[in-house]
Amino acid sequence: MTRTIDNSRRRLLIAGGTLAAAPILMPRVAHAGAQQYEPMADAVRAALAAQIADPRPPARRFEKIEERIAYLAWLAEMSERLGNRVGDYAARVEFLKTLDYEATRAGLDRQLMLALIQVESNFRKYAISIAGARGLMQVMPFWTRIIGDGETRHLFSMRTNLRYGAVIMRHYLDIERGDLFMALGRYNGSRGRPPYPDAIHAIWKNRWTYEAKPVAQPVPNPRVG
Repeated sequence: MTRTIDNSRRRLLIAGGTLAAAPILMPRVAHAGAQQYEPMADAVRAALAAQIADPRPPARRFEKIEERIAYLAWLAEMSERLGNRVGDYAARVEFLKTLDYEATRAGLDRQLMLALIQVESNFRKYAISIAGARGLMQVMPFWTRIIGDGETRHLFSMRTNLRYGAVIMRHYLDIERGDLFMALGRYNGSRGRPPYPDAIHAIWKNRWTYEAKPVAQPVPNPRVG
């Protein structure tokens, strides 16, 4: 099968980059992840472990009111799109706030993360794949031994799972020097083969694409003479 994302289109050097939409068939079933263990340098392992263990609360800070307004607009639209896939309204908002924080922290596109989660687990918090991957982002348990506290049960925590998934995806992008096609293949354990990246790409662009609406600037009050 020929790759539908060629070399020039699948280079994603900075988070937030885009890929042109292509007529790709949507998958009927989710592609459960199966990241493969790969030896890594001690410095890399330590850096990843520090990212996982970062104790700072997952709260975004905004320097401008326009940024906060844009964030709230995104939150409202994504909550509506999720519908009842992620419990009630409060659960959806908590999920989206955490996803936004972890994606931003890792330098990933939020919409890419939503597509990845849909393909991996269809937003099922307690999903377990045949390969043993767990949770929303289908993280393989060996990661907890390498860069975490060794507690695989924590992968069923929404916040912990999103943290691991985002850190791992960023790690793979860095290894592949921004090549999204190859990084997604690593995440799924199918590096170099197109079905998984194609599935992510299709869902990303057909369901989760999002363009922020311009925020109206406040009009200053005219001086009363």
